[in-house]
Amino acid sequence: MDNADLGKLILRLTLGGLLLFHGISKLLNGVGHIEAILVAHGIPAFFAYGVFIGELLAPLMVILGYHTRIGALLIVFNMMVAIALVHASELMTLGGGGGWSLELQGFFLFTALALIFLGPGRYKLKN
Repeated sequence: MDNADLGKLILRLTLGGLLLFHGISKLLNGVGHIEAILVAHGIPAFFAYGVFIGELLAPLMVILGYHTRIGALLIVFNMMVAIALVHASELMTLGGGGGWSLELQGFFLFTALALIFLGPGRYKLKN
């Protein structure tokens, strides 16, 4: 059975659903820790609120299939910023279980990148 549209839907729901939990956590607990990281890098603290675009709005766009490629591009940007500002020292390291230290960030980044090229598939909102 070959159903690329169902595969794209599963990819969208997985990426959007898992990343959405991170956004909800920041919505409930605030972005103070992100503000501190940005200020330490000489970036104005108000940019921390951009995380809501990358971890709430973009995942919802991906889940719903509404401008999926734009949502995925926002996720790619969000993850590149997170890796550069928070996880750069872990880029070439292994975690305690032997896997890449940035497995989760890599999953979000590369899955979003794949969706940019694949598109949403047939199961989506009309846009």
